[in-house]
Amino acid sequence: MSDTREDLKNLQPIVLKMIMNSLVKERVAHAYLFDGDPGTGKKKTAFYFAKSLLCEKEGEIPCNDCRNCRRIDSGNHPDVHVIEPDGLSIKKQQIVFLQQEFSKTAVEAKRKIYIINHADKMTASAANSLLKFLEEPASDTVAFLLTEQSQRMLPTIISRCQLLSFQPLPPASLKEQLTEEGISLPIAALVSRLTNNIDEALRLSQEEWFAQSRKIVLKLYEVLLKKPLEAMVKLQEDFNGHFKDKQQVSLALDLLLLLFKDLLSVQTGEEQRLAYPDQLALLKKTALQSSIAKTTEQLTAILEAKRKLDANMNPQLLMEQLVLKLQGGTSFV
Repeated sequence: MSDTREDLKNLQPIVLKMIMNSLVKERVAHAYLFDGDPGTGKKKTAFYFAKSLLCEKEGEIPCNDCRNCRRIDSGNHPDVHVIEPDGLSIKKQQIVFLQQEFSKTAVEAKRKIYIINHADKMTASAANSLLKFLEEPASDTVAFLLTEQSQRMLPTIISRCQLLSFQPLPPASLKEQLTEEGISLPIAALVSRLTNNIDEALRLSQEEWFAQSRKIVLKLYEVLLKKPLEAMVKLQEDFNGHFKDKQQVSLALDLLLLLFKDLLSVQTGEEQRLAYPDQLALLKKTALQSSIAKTTEQLTAILEAKRKLDANMNPQLLMEQLVLKLQGGTSFV
């Protein structure tokens, strides 16, 4: 098991500092709202905070070894309750049940803790029931509301919580996590630039379709540089057969955009964080024969293609036009 405290220190230092201040000064709020993108560690942090509050050993840092810590890790501590959406939403009955449970005295610990995951998915009646609960908090109760979309929650609920904002995972940290999971560096480097959600990153990294997508985009890039007249044929053969719907074409444009961004990084001498680190030799060769102005034009063309795709332009026609623009911005023969 990874060290949650160390993860927080590296990835969410401000959140960790606020938690430690609450514990050291014994000013634990009765409700916290954890707001941030998927995969930023909100749920893991809530359990870490719960262990800090219920750990049997002295101090603010949970020992991870006592009976309370182990039971929280295994999900069966009687004084820690977790609510997840029932289907698409969190329903009133779930909040009512929680209130009934919390009207009882804590079974073993000095506090009762509840964690509501995807708190923005509460129905209106569930949110109103929770609001009543928050308005009259028991001294021994601590709530953690986790959300990716706090703007969808009642302002009156938000106002009764201490807000902790979770920052997106930096690409370098995500890349390191992926390589630790056994993902190859070329795939990890690319995926970490496409998403900051570790779960989505792992899913993409393990998809054969994604690995093939990377190869096809690289082939298209090489053909554009070496034999422009063949690029359109290549596009029709491989590209259109692989990237079939709007979402897939959007990903392809992202992959192409990152490739030209890498080219610009090489041209400006900033090669430390490439999305395609294994293509450095090709990028250096390209950089010698192109210019920053041309690469900037090519990047602009790809961004314009993304805008047109969002406006529902036909993907096949869009890609044909983009290839012509990219060829026009390239001096290769």
